[in-house]
Amino acid sequence: MSLSLFQSPGSIVALDDDPDYLAMLSLVAPKEWYVRFFVHADECIRQLQQEPPLWEADAWAQQELVDNWRQTGAPLIPQIMRYWGQFARRRYALTQVCVVDYSMPGMNGLQMLGELVDWPGMRVLLTGQADEQVAVQAFNRGLIEQFIPKQATDVSRRLIDALVRLQRLASGQASQVWRGTLTPMQNALLRQPSIARAITDEIAQRWVEYVIIGAPFGVLGRDADGHVGWLQLEPSDGLEELAELAESEGAKAEQLDAIRQGQMLIDIELGQALGRSEPSSLSPAMKIGPDDSLLGAFFEVPPRFTPGHDGGYNQWLAAQPARVIRQ
Repeated sequence: MSLSLFQSPGSIVALDDDPDYLAMLSLVAPKEWYVRFFVHADECIRQLQQEPPLWEADAWAQQELVDNWRQTGAPLIPQIMRYWGQFARRRYALTQVCVVDYSMPGMNGLQMLGELVDWPGMRVLLTGQADEQVAVQAFNRGLIEQFIPKQATDVSRRLIDALVRLQRLASGQASQVWRGTLTPMQNALLRQPSIARAITDEIAQRWVEYVIIGAPFGVLGRDADGHVGWLQLEPSDGLEELAELAESEGAKAEQLDAIRQGQMLIDIELGQALGRSEPSSLSPAMKIGPDDSLLGAFFEVPPRFTPGHDGGYNQWLAAQPARVIRQ
């Protein structure tokens, strides 16, 4: 599997001329998703056509963080947390996936999607039995990312699974920005399917948004309530160097042994990036993947360094209007 280096929650749009079908989608969509429903194609098109400049502004904001780190040496971790705090409203409101019914009066689903020339989100086409060949051709031509037959008995499950996957792909388009922070060795490790899967599983248990960086090497993640954590990643051949850093900070002999043996990791680089004054912390290490080539350990980021609840996903979601079918 491919590991996205950047993930953020976003929005979903569904367009269908049948309000009852949209009402069904509203019931099955998880409550933690922000979904807007449209009956009329022209209104949906108008909304999505306003978004490309916002996508570009968000991508540019991320690129500026990496450029600033590269040009001035400004640590990435505090920059990312400022980005999370400042651009939450814009980021979460971006429509990552558009779900469109093919058979609609006046304009079919493919014609509607054809109006969204510059919109960079993912496209799902809902089809009737007679539309399947059209959908296959559209998929093969790259006009849509997925099609789902409306008459399928498991249509709700298939749609939810598709939306989960496509939301990841949509926000993961920013990965290339952050890949520039990785060394070739770090990049090679993250491209191993077993390691990518292990990191993805660990992230999914804790955070709704994250960034993977190479300096220091790890994952900075944030849960829906705004709490921030750090998954430090340490190649096994770097344990001796990490132990030497810990020794320079006055770590005890048994702690140094635990680091060298891959039993514990210490968050010295996290503390340096934050400008933290208190002593570094140690946390139990775990294998990332099937062998000992990459280790990881979780550390909490003290709240005083984070944006806190301000700009967190749950706070933003609570401020959004209730789900309605726009007729």
